[in-house]
Amino acid sequence: MAGKRWALLVPLLLALSFLGACSPETPPADTPTPVKETVVVEKVVKETVEVVKVVTATATPSPEIVTLNWNFGSEPATLDPALVADTDPVSPNVIDSLFLGLTYVDETGKTQGRLASTWTVNETGTIYTFKLRKDVKWVAYNPTTGAVVEVAPVTAKDVVYGIKRSLHPETGARYAYVLYIVKGAEALNKADPSKLNAEQIQKLVDGVAVRAVDDYTVEITLERAAGYFPTIVAMWAARPVPKDVLEKNGARWIEPGFIVTNGPYVLADWYHGDHLTLVKNPKYYDADKVQISQIYGVMVGDATTALTLYRGNKLDGTNPPAEDLQRLKADAALSKDLRVSPHPCTYYYGFTHDKPPMDNKLVRRALSAAIDRETLVETVLKGGEAPANTFVAPNVFGSFGGLADIASWALDYKVGAAKAKEWLAEAGYPNGTGFPEITLAYNNDRDSHKLLAETVANMWKTTLGIKVKVESQDWKTYLSTISDKKTPADKMPHVWRMGWCAEYPDANDWLNEVFNPILRQNYIRWTNKAYQEVVEKAAKASDAGERLALYKRAEQILVDEEAAIAPIYFYTTVSLTKPWLTRNYSDLVGHDFFNWKIDWKAKMTALEKS
Repeated sequence: MAGKRWALLVPLLLALSFLGACSPETPPADTPTPVKETVVVEKVVKETVEVVKVVTATATPSPEIVTLNWNFGSEPATLDPALVADTDPVSPNVIDSLFLGLTYVDETGKTQGRLASTWTVNETGTIYTFKLRKDVKWVAYNPTTGAVVEVAPVTAKDVVYGIKRSLHPETGARYAYVLYIVKGAEALNKADPSKLNAEQIQKLVDGVAVRAVDDYTVEITLERAAGYFPTIVAMWAARPVPKDVLEKNGARWIEPGFIVTNGPYVLADWYHGDHLTLVKNPKYYDADKVQISQIYGVMVGDATTALTLYRGNKLDGTNPPAEDLQRLKADAALSKDLRVSPHPCTYYYGFTHDKPPMDNKLVRRALSAAIDRETLVETVLKGGEAPANTFVAPNVFGSFGGLADIASWALDYKVGAAKAKEWLAEAGYPNGTGFPEITLAYNNDRDSHKLLAETVANMWKTTLGIKVKVESQDWKTYLSTISDKKTPADKMPHVWRMGWCAEYPDANDWLNEVFNPILRQNYIRWTNKAYQEVVEKAAKASDAGERLALYKRAEQILVDEEAAIAPIYFYTTVSLTKPWLTRNYSDLVGHDFFNWKIDWKAKMTALEKS
């Protein structure tokens, strides 16, 4: 099919023009001086990009080039680190290969240095100082010649610019709020540019406490101590971007021939709607440890098509739908390649705390304990999900999911059912006598929500003898109703479904961000002084052991003693991986392709036979 493609539209001259774009403007390393960074965010009109829909699906690997054939599943919404959105599962995996963060979180959940070689924090826990590697380079890929050209070193000014750009209100960064712990960040991000002049905006920019002490030292001052902060600077909103290139080229700066990156791979081509190719960056500081030379990533959204390609050895891995798990297990060939791994998300039922009888913790405990979670995951969902007894999902620092010393009754339905009857009677409703009819609501965009709600309603009726009305709404209406704190209690359902997935790999993201009474996610309208004191103390603690103990105590209050919510299950990811590919399976980490390995001889042998 004919179609103009970006990789072919970019002339060599444009690619070569980057050579002077990021020239360093910093003093010699032996004379460290603070650098005042001016952030200018150019208002750009979205350019029309022709979407090419070509079913090329795979490329035949060259015998000399170790190639990973991967299915991203859809088009990346963006390759701009600041513009990653929570609904976009594709962009982060590509961006992680192109742009380095100060830190990254490995498969074990440990925070490691990446752009930053080391970091320290002062005695009050409020000032972090990051020492940068001196061997990280901005590079440009020439689509015509295939050459990777070094542009400039990555310096502290780039980090300062990237963070302040994400916080600038005109950027529209979805994850800017995770940086609100930085002094001055929230004031800038929440400013209304239409009501301020350029001088006032610049004053807010200057007020963000991120500064370049010298070429390779970044100092960040926080509003308060935050022991989890090193995980925050691993996120996309905190990544450096090449200022000159971005401001010169506007929205198209992320396209092949324009983009300048600093990660283990470079963007060789991007045929919109079809595929993109990542090529190993020979200038990357750890290039010798990157075994895969090329990633050919297709965008096949249809699971059946993807599975066909996988069977034909045209893909090295794919993620089939969870509902196909049982069929895959029964397949003699595919079952050998099958893996079910934790996904850092939790499905839960929230209680409207200001609507009786949900204002009674005994009622909430009874409802939570009367849910047979094992039956739900094994007979309703059937996707390998795990029963949840905590809010924080497994593999996140501070998770105690599956441990019997927190809401053990949630893991054993026989115990839970007995406890539920006991608590409901203690609340004044023995065997459900006198208990009002309650509503259980869900958004109707997935059949599984309906099946779960109906099954749970039946469990409550059978175990507790209460009446439950199941209701549904479209997602937009549903979210508006649940999330708006101004929705009157009588217009709210008594119980409703919701989920939460890790934004950064620390329990603070769950226990504080979601249920802090002044933050956006506290849909349950719950305030508990003891709980808030614990999570705030945990956020400030720098000792890992202390923070774990505090997170555990917070979970005990949240899901056990107060039953503020009823966690239902932990999500999982179903994947198929060829035996010649060694990879990680942690969705918390994402696809760190630079750590993956291919037994190239085994793959080539399989291709010859297929």
